[in-house]
Amino acid sequence: MSRLVLVSNRVADLSKASQAGGMAVAIADTLRTRGGLWLGWNGKIGDRNDELRTEPDFTKFGNATVATLPLSAREHAEYYVGYSNNVLWPVFHARLDIAQFEAGYYQRYLDVNRRFAEALRPLLRPDDTIWVHDYHMIPLGMELRKLGVTNPIGFFLHIPVPPAQTFLAIPEHRELARGLASYDLIGLQTKVDVGNLIDYLQDGVFGRILQDGRIRAFDRELSIAAFPVGIDVDSFIDSRPKRATAKPLPAIRLLGVDRLDYTKGLPQKFRAFSRFLEKYPDYRSKVILSQIAPPTRETVTAYADIRHELEMLSGSINGKFGELDWVPIQYIHRSTPRKMLVDVYRNSRVGFVTPLRDGMNLVAKEYVAAQNPDDPGVLILSRFAGAAEQMKEALIVNPYDVEDMADAIKAALDMGQTERRERHEALLAGIRQDDTFVWCRSFLEALDNVRRRAFLAVPTSPSEAARRALQEIELARVSPRVRAN
Repeated sequence: MSRLVLVSNRVADLSKASQAGGMAVAIADTLRTRGGLWLGWNGKIGDRNDELRTEPDFTKFGNATVATLPLSAREHAEYYVGYSNNVLWPVFHARLDIAQFEAGYYQRYLDVNRRFAEALRPLLRPDDTIWVHDYHMIPLGMELRKLGVTNPIGFFLHIPVPPAQTFLAIPEHRELARGLASYDLIGLQTKVDVGNLIDYLQDGVFGRILQDGRIRAFDRELSIAAFPVGIDVDSFIDSRPKRATAKPLPAIRLLGVDRLDYTKGLPQKFRAFSRFLEKYPDYRSKVILSQIAPPTRETVTAYADIRHELEMLSGSINGKFGELDWVPIQYIHRSTPRKMLVDVYRNSRVGFVTPLRDGMNLVAKEYVAAQNPDDPGVLILSRFAGAAEQMKEALIVNPYDVEDMADAIKAALDMGQTERRERHEALLAGIRQDDTFVWCRSFLEALDNVRRRAFLAVPTSPSEAARRALQEIELARVSPRVRAN
């Protein structure tokens, strides 16, 4: 079995991966099993604005090694804050209005990817399998190819892919497409994302679907498929308390757990809860909204704006509806320990997950896994979260429609135990089927198959090629043993 080499903007602490949840659990397990290397930024920012060294620092964790590099102050400002989070993040979440296209950050973004590629090249072995993660590192595969790397390289994008016309708004979209075309396999969260990327490659850079189902662009051939990220379900079930340990509340709790981000739909959520209290006054003093919103990217102006808006909204709603013994909204702007969060999930009647756009959203899956199966809560989920493609038994809402969300809150609170159990059972079965280990295993098996050209048959017509492409995508989504080219 070949060694696994991971590259991402940040690396996980492999000694604490089991507590981190999400993809870190599966990746750490895979690295321990097959051996490997994980390269990323160490989180440190140098004082100087010049370029930093390409020799990483190394830390051993049994059969795995973590290699890290620092960023200079200028690199952090232009590669990370600038291009990654002020251009790519808003565009990929369909927020063209706040993308800073004119700032000239792209060159530094490319330079940092080149520096990481130069640091990785001498560490590679001929049979290594390379897996690059997320939007910070789109050009990394291209830079490795320039250095003569011929190993199979896969790329996974954790955020959504925008429609083709939105992608085309990025001035450097052709350069980004050239970077994507350097990979052998691109993994995305949903079938919608797959369709959007194929549309963009066809319309934006004249890519075409080949007879074997791959996409040809910039004289390279690549596979694109959906691999939805999951959670370690059993870890949540094992950590569920045998009895309630959270402090009893005087009211029924609706729970939101979202990073403080303009993509999460938090103002719309607050307004929907306000509309619910206005529309259904019998629930006043009986229901609270607990919103945990830990800070993130506080140096980006848009995040300061959303924090100010939420503080104003929560104060206004509490002032309008609150009583001496009841505060409608608990707004918590700090992180919550994972163990405590599992308990809070379990003691919340409604999980309120309504992002305006989200690659997947693991909070929705964590909420379901943490529930008491005998008396579970109800998940309200945005149709624009990637998780909605799998979690159809949730109450699916339009996060832009305040009335829709207000009525969904009423439906969730009125739902009988039998229906709640049925919905929870189906949701739990779904997240078990596509857990974090299936995600990791299926992607790596597909990448291993890239060079083997594992096709069932060769199609003979363009229409058959299109059908085959969709078939390969669906196989990659539903099976832990993916057949891919």
